[in-house]
Amino acid sequence: MAQDGTFARRTPYDKTVLNVVCWLLQIAVAVFLVVQSAIPLYQGGEYNIETFDRIGFGQWFRYFTATVETAGAIGLLIPPLAGLAALGLVGVMIGAITTELTVRTAAGAVLPLELLVLFAVVAWYRWPQTTALLRRVVGRRR
Repeated sequence: MAQDGTFARRTPYDKTVLNVVCWLLQIAVAVFLVVQSAIPLYQGGEYNIETFDRIGFGQWFRYFTATVETAGAIGLLIPPLAGLAALGLVGVMIGAITTELTVRTAAGAVLPLELLVLFAVVAWYRWPQTTALLRRVVGRRR
């Protein structure tokens, strides 16, 4: 806010800086998601196997979750898909939080909650690209 009580307008420089920051965030969370979540799910450590047994859907769901996380991470790195991927990953994190709270411990829900916030920030910032993509897809069907 400016000293006269009005809000300053964003300059093209501000938008460029925000865009770079958002890309850095997208790259960081994509790498984290693959390295710290998807790969361990594919490898099937004891903790992950036990967790998915307790969920009750079987081990196929562990592979499905790892595949969805990998696809979301790749989507975060593709400009037209980044916002849509972030929205999808918000849904995945809601599932992870629910699982942690019902199958594991409340403390385990902290990391998925933090990731949810980061994915929501990306989805919000990339919303114009997401709506443009959806308009193109829907427009082609008519």
